[in-house]
Amino acid sequence: MVSILSKPGFQQRAMPLSIKAWHQMIDAGLAPRRAELIRGVIVEKMSKSILHTKLAARIFALLQKLTSARLWVRKEDPLTLADSEPEPDVSVVDGSETDFQQHPTSARLVVEIAVSSLSEDRDMAEIYAEAAVAEYWIVNGPERCIEVYREPVGGRYQTQFRVVEGGVLECAALPEVRVDIAALFAGAGA
Repeated sequence: MVSILSKPGFQQRAMPLSIKAWHQMIDAGLAPRRAELIRGVIVEKMSKSILHTKLAARIFALLQKLTSARLWVRKEDPLTLADSEPEPDVSVVDGSETDFQQHPTSARLVVEIAVSSLSEDRDMAEIYAEAAVAEYWIVNGPERCIEVYREPVGGRYQTQFRVVEGGVLECAALPEVRVDIAALFAGAGA
């Protein structure tokens, strides 16, 4: 972290970057390659462990297989929100890629894989709830479970629970999607 931002006087005077300015930076080739905009701040994206990569690939493949043609399953692609442009590990939006000229502004489902980023991914729940993302999952690698957030109201998810190994997650936002937690983690490693 830039140490000056830990000082309250400078924090109060820091100027967040707008979505428009972020897009101008991207268009001009000035945005860092491995970064995303979160709450008006450019944040470096984390490196991915092999467990993260395996779990993301499995969730992506499962969602592609189980969702209808009327839905676009996206991997590490931006969602343009009020003051953020995160690139979730997987998102499912209404429509097909040909329906969009800009990045989607919400999703039916967003999935983040958390191996070393659990706290940050939990913090993202508020951002996704504000954008009316119907359902948000955190695939918690170390604890081998999925944390589920549903029913966004007023920038907060009203329902939160975990589905652990031995359980099956039935997606409320995509009723055709069921995830066997043990099968998801089988052979993926620690």
